[in-house]
Amino acid sequence: MARSLSSLWLKSLTRIAKTQQKKLVRSLTVATKKATKAAVKKALAPPKPAPRPAAQPTARPVAKPAAKSAPPAMLPGSWTRSFFAAPNGQRMSYWLYLPQRSTAQAFKPLPLVVMLHGCTQTAPDFAQGTRMNQLAQRKGFAVLYPQQLLTIDAHRCWQWYQRATQNGGGEAALVAGMVTQVVARLGLDASRVYLAGISAGAALAQIIALRYPFRIAAVGLHSGPVFGTADNRMAAFGAMQTGGGTHVAQAVHALADGGGFPRMPAIILHGEADKVVRIVNQQQVAQQFLRINGIADLAPVTVLSPARPKGRSPRHAFQTQDYRVGRKPIVSVCRIAGLEHAWSGGDGTLRFNDSVGPDASALLWAFFAKHRRLRAVP
Repeated sequence: MARSLSSLWLKSLTRIAKTQQKKLVRSLTVATKKATKAAVKKALAPPKPAPRPAAQPTARPVAKPAAKSAPPAMLPGSWTRSFFAAPNGQRMSYWLYLPQRSTAQAFKPLPLVVMLHGCTQTAPDFAQGTRMNQLAQRKGFAVLYPQQLLTIDAHRCWQWYQRATQNGGGEAALVAGMVTQVVARLGLDASRVYLAGISAGAALAQIIALRYPFRIAAVGLHSGPVFGTADNRMAAFGAMQTGGGTHVAQAVHALADGGGFPRMPAIILHGEADKVVRIVNQQQVAQQFLRINGIADLAPVTVLSPARPKGRSPRHAFQTQDYRVGRKPIVSVCRIAGLEHAWSGGDGTLRFNDSVGPDASALLWAFFAKHRRLRAVP
């Protein structure tokens, strides 16, 4: 009996030992596999970045003061911003470019070109786009850039369609007063003050030239609407698209037939592909200036300039019609093929500028340089 129990006990111990041995082997196998996987994973893992050094205290950068309005290009001479305050309390900012001159030229009064920007443009944008300052440095004249206030119009549009402005008040009076003050303060040549603008700026330039003719020697209108046929915003949009209709001649009747109006030389540039201010406006503006200058019966001298698509100075084809008294053009009409609502020959990186010529700024100055206002300002 005892022997049988011992035999059973031995068999039981043997079975237990075998079972434990199997468990031990199994556990060792699993552990080995896990260790192998961990080693492989560690070997394949990318190296950890070195720990960053503790941050060291540094001095805070000093905030630089806001830079003044930079000139559109690095030019000799001066580029300054200022403000004009009218007697009625109205204020308007402007930029002024004065070219660098030699000692011999310093005592000669400079001519002045007044440049009126279009909607959504600033005065520095307009200077850069037209490159008028570069031309002023080469030719020797000052350039004044009035700027519309955002508080007056959110898009910086001149409100040329307002009846008060068209009658010579409002913004027309404000800019005219600014021009008079700048000319007197700087000793500029009052007989050679020229006015130019694009779009809404052209509309305001036309009003100032017609309402203050003794202060302006000549005017340049680029892509501008017809004069005097709209007195509210909706009518202005209508005129820009379809012209002034039957009111074109009536708008200048008093100026043409009232007597006492001096000649106002005008150069009128427009793109045939302009969809903002349609080309019909150029035709009607030309009719108005021919009438007020008393030369509506003159035949123009027409010059056709072909397109130049390649080369350093590409240009659209354009046609110029000059209405001359003697050898001097009094009204010059320049119609540019393919040009949309943009300054011809301007800086194409800016909106409302076409880098393809002809160079509108050069055409304007070539026309202006032929004219001066000899009669004193009343």
